[in-house]
Amino acid sequence: MKYYAAYLVMMSVIAFVLYGIDKSKAKHNRWRIKEATLLLFGLLGGSVGALIGMHLFHHKTKKWYFHAVNLLGLCVMAAVMFLLWKHR
Repeated sequence: MKYYAAYLVMMSVIAFVLYGIDKSKAKHNRWRIKEATLLLFGLLGGSVGALIGMHLFHHKTKKWYFHAVNLLGLCVMAAVMFLLWKHR
Protein backbone atom coordinates (compact mmCIF):
# COMPACT_ATOMS: atom_id res chain seq x y z
CA MET A 1 0.00 0.00 0.00
CA LYS A 2 2.83 2.44 0.79
CA TYR A 3 4.32 1.85 -2.69
CA TYR A 4 1.00 2.69 -4.30
CA ALA A 5 0.73 5.84 -2.18
CA ALA A 6 4.26 6.85 -3.24
CA TYR A 7 3.31 6.18 -6.88
CA LEU A 8 0.22 8.40 -6.54
CA VAL A 9 2.22 11.23 -5.00
CA MET A 10 4.84 10.99 -7.75
CA MET A 11 2.21 10.96 -10.52
CA SER A 12 0.37 13.89 -8.95
CA VAL A 13 3.55 15.96 -8.70
CA ILE A 14 4.40 15.19 -12.33
CA ALA A 15 0.85 16.04 -13.48
CA PHE A 16 0.89 19.30 -11.51
CA VAL A 17 4.24 20.30 -13.04
CA LEU A 18 3.04 19.39 -16.54
CA TYR A 19 -0.01 21.63 -16.19
CA GLY A 20 2.19 24.48 -15.00
CA ILE A 21 4.64 24.02 -17.87
CA ASP A 22 1.86 23.79 -20.45
CA LYS A 23 0.20 26.95 -19.14
CA SER A 24 3.50 28.82 -19.29
CA LYS A 25 4.09 27.63 -22.83
CA ALA A 26 0.55 28.65 -23.81
CA LYS A 27 1.15 32.18 -22.50
CA HIS A 28 4.36 32.48 -24.53
CA ASN A 29 2.93 30.89 -27.69
CA ARG A 30 5.47 28.05 -27.61
CA TRP A 31 5.42 24.30 -28.18
CA ARG A 32 2.74 22.67 -26.01
CA ILE A 33 2.30 19.41 -24.14
CA LYS A 34 -0.22 17.17 -25.90
CA GLU A 35 -3.67 17.06 -24.32
CA ALA A 36 -3.47 13.27 -24.40
CA THR A 37 -0.38 13.39 -22.19
CA LEU A 38 -2.07 15.64 -19.64
CA LEU A 39 -5.16 13.44 -19.61
CA LEU A 40 -3.12 10.24 -19.33
CA PHE A 41 -1.26 11.43 -16.25
CA GLY A 42 -4.59 12.33 -14.63
CA LEU A 43 -6.06 8.95 -15.45
CA LEU A 44 -3.04 6.92 -14.35
CA GLY A 45 -2.85 8.25 -10.81
CA GLY A 46 -2.06 11.94 -11.06
CA SER A 47 -5.62 13.19 -10.85
CA VAL A 48 -5.11 15.09 -7.58
CA GLY A 49 -2.13 17.01 -8.98
CA ALA A 50 -3.90 17.52 -12.29
CA LEU A 51 -7.03 18.94 -10.66
CA ILE A 52 -4.98 21.22 -8.40
CA GLY A 53 -2.88 22.33 -11.39
CA MET A 54 -5.96 22.98 -13.50
CA HIS A 55 -7.43 25.32 -10.93
CA LEU A 56 -4.24 26.91 -9.62
CA PHE A 57 -2.93 27.72 -13.11
CA HIS A 58 -6.43 28.32 -14.58
CA HIS A 59 -5.54 25.88 -17.33
CA LYS A 60 -7.92 23.63 -19.28
CA THR A 61 -10.74 24.47 -16.89
CA LYS A 62 -13.23 25.23 -19.68
CA LYS A 63 -12.78 21.81 -21.29
CA TRP A 64 -15.33 19.48 -19.71
CA TYR A 65 -13.44 16.33 -20.65
CA PHE A 66 -10.44 17.36 -18.52
CA HIS A 67 -12.71 17.51 -15.49
CA ALA A 68 -14.37 14.21 -16.45
CA VAL A 69 -11.14 12.28 -17.03
CA ASN A 70 -9.48 13.60 -13.89
CA LEU A 71 -12.53 12.81 -11.77
CA LEU A 72 -12.63 9.33 -13.31
CA GLY A 73 -8.95 8.93 -12.44
CA LEU A 74 -9.72 10.04 -8.89
CA CYS A 75 -12.47 7.39 -8.63
CA VAL A 76 -10.16 4.68 -9.98
CA MET A 77 -7.43 5.76 -7.56
CA ALA A 78 -9.86 5.61 -4.62
CA ALA A 79 -11.15 2.18 -5.68
CA VAL A 80 -7.63 0.75 -5.93
CA MET A 81 -6.72 2.26 -2.54
CA PHE A 82 -9.82 0.68 -1.02
CA LEU A 83 -9.04 -2.74 -2.52
CA LEU A 84 -5.44 -2.57 -1.33
CA TRP A 85 -6.56 -1.54 2.15
CA LYS A 86 -9.19 -4.29 2.27
CA HIS A 87 -6.76 -7.05 1.26
CA ARG A 88 -3.81 -6.07 3.44
